[in-house]
Parts: sequence; structure tokens; C-alpha cells
Amino acid sequence: MAPADAPYYRRDLALVHHLGFGFHADDCAPGVLKLLEPVRDRDGLVVELGCGSGLLTRHLLDAGHRVIATDASPAMLDLARVYACEAKEIQQLALPEDPIPEADAIVSVGHVLNYLPDLESIQRALISIAGALRPGGLLAIDLCDLDYAEARLDLPPAGWVADEWALITERSVPTPDRFVRQMAIFTRNEDGSWRRDDERHDNVLIDVPGVVPPLLEAEGLEVEVGLSFGTETNMEGLMVVVATRP
Repeated sequence: MAPADAPYYRRDLALVHHLGFGFHADDCAPGVLKLLEPVRDRDGLVVELGCGSGLLTRHLLDAGHRVIATDASPAMLDLARVYACEAKEIQQLALPEDPIPEADAIVSVGHVLNYLPDLESIQRALISIAGALRPGGLLAIDLCDLDYAEARLDLPPAGWVADEWALITERSVPTPDRFVRQMAIFTRNEDGSWRRDDERHDNVLIDVPGVVPPLLEAEGLEVEVGLSFGTETNMEGLMVVVATRP
């Protein structure tokens, strides 16, 4: 269970995300799996960054991949150990400090690197990712571009309600490179009463086409930036980076 002062995805929000917000992993999975076919055919190892509760991990495992699933949130990992228990390993990994296992593919959905505290940390994480990629390996991740905030400047608060949980989210853009979500999370206790937790998520936005290709190319990768992993339609401002090590 995540400690009370964990910044992101403590117990209640981790559960709400798992139960109500798996659509992004489901939408991205076909494109990611198509990219990973050569890795699966040679029985390569896939490292997933920010696996959350194992939503994409489940797709990877069902397709026959060997997976090391990682996340910074202990609460998310608790869920992943149940939902994607067949993974080769499920381990806590916090970028950019923790080393990434050497892999034939590194994948991530849900703009995981944008949760790092600043541009320098994102750049360090990308360099670490490149260093962990074996020859012939594939990198496939999504990242929030600066357009992500611009497209959400005037959005009103949003709410979602289910039988066992409710979520209210207020969004703000304090600076052009910051997107903030202030969330009130309500979950039902066993006795029928409700409890509340609050989380603030700060995302650092970057100029993806301007920053990422030059950095990864300097690490020996061949890089493409696009709008999707396959045929899915992503949110405006969410970009996909696919890179290979020759």
C-alpha cells in the first residue's frame, strides 16, 4: 500500500484508475503489440515503465511476451501483482534515479515521463532508457507535448461516478509547460460509508519533436515521432515516440 504522503496514485486513486480508466491502455495495445511482433518472435524481454495496475501488461502477457513491469507507485504495483501476476517481474522503479533493466523493448503508455519534476529529469530518464535498450531493440512511449495544455485551457471541472467510487477533477495550466489536475477521490468502505482522498498531479510538458529526437539520436537511436502507436486516436497534445537501436 502506498504511504499516505506518496505524491501520485495512492491506494484509492490507483483503484479508481484501474476500474474506470483502462481505455487508454486498451486503445494503445493493438498498435504497441504490432510494433513488438519482432521482439516476441525472438523471445525478447520487454520492460514496461509506469505499468500502473497492469492494464497494458495484461495485453503484453496475453500476446506471449516476457515482461518486467515497473511503476513508482506501490499501490499500483499491488494491483498489478494480482491483475498481471504472470509477469516475469513486477518491481518498483522511480525514474530518473533507478536503473532500468536491460531489455529488447521498452514501452510505456499514459505519459509516464511527464510526471517527473522538470525537463532535466525527463531528459535524464530518456538517456537512461536509451542506455538500457539492447541492439535491435525498440522503444515505444507516449509523451505530452506543449499543445496538451493549450487544448485544455478552458475545460470545466469533470466528474465520474460509479457504484463503488467517484472522482472529481479540476484542471489548470499555471504555466505553458505545466498541466495540473486537482482530484478528489471518493471510495466506498466495507460498511457502506465513504472515504475521501485528494491528489494533485503536476505534469511537465515538453516540446516533444524539438527535444526528444535529438537527444535519443545522440544516444545512437533512430527516432520517429507521431500521433499514435497504430490506428488509435489519442488525446490532443499526446504524442508517440518510437525509436530503434540498429
